[in-house]
Amino acid sequence: MDDAVDLLMTQWARERPDLDVWPMGIMGRISRLSRLLDRELKEFFAAHGLERWEFDVLATLRRSGPPYELTAGALNRAAMVTSGAITNRIDRMAARGLVERIPDSGDRRSIRVRLTGRGLALVDEVLEPHVANEARLLASLDPRERDHLAAALRTLLASLGDTTLG
Repeated sequence: MDDAVDLLMTQWARERPDLDVWPMGIMGRISRLSRLLDRELKEFFAAHGLERWEFDVLATLRRSGPPYELTAGALNRAAMVTSGAITNRIDRMAARGLVERIPDSGDRRSIRVRLTGRGLALVDEVLEPHVANEARLLASLDPRERDHLAAALRTLLASLGDTTLG
């Protein structure tokens, strides 16, 4: 079965038969897939009253284990956004009662961001349907294809230096 990128590749083969554009096929598919998945996830989280970034923050705090808190700096590194952006996100989530700021007992210059009971309940409520939604989005792949895709993406990410969460 052909996809939209196959059409682009055919056009380039016709227009520039001297140029091997194989990288465009992979990059084009990754880019198009990213946009399609972003749209699907945005719709899913909106149905649960969340922005995608809000779920990312909630899930990062939840994964950290009890007491479900991290420094703002650790959240910033995990989210790969500017410190101003993470401050704004924390403000917005605190206003919704999903997180709270608490003083860092080990460093008076720092604050910790902790899930509230409401934030913990929400992330736990959304997590299972989120995983089911992601499984739905990947349902066209059989287990062997999933394993191969995960391995190839892992190799590419590691080669580009994406080996830590922060």
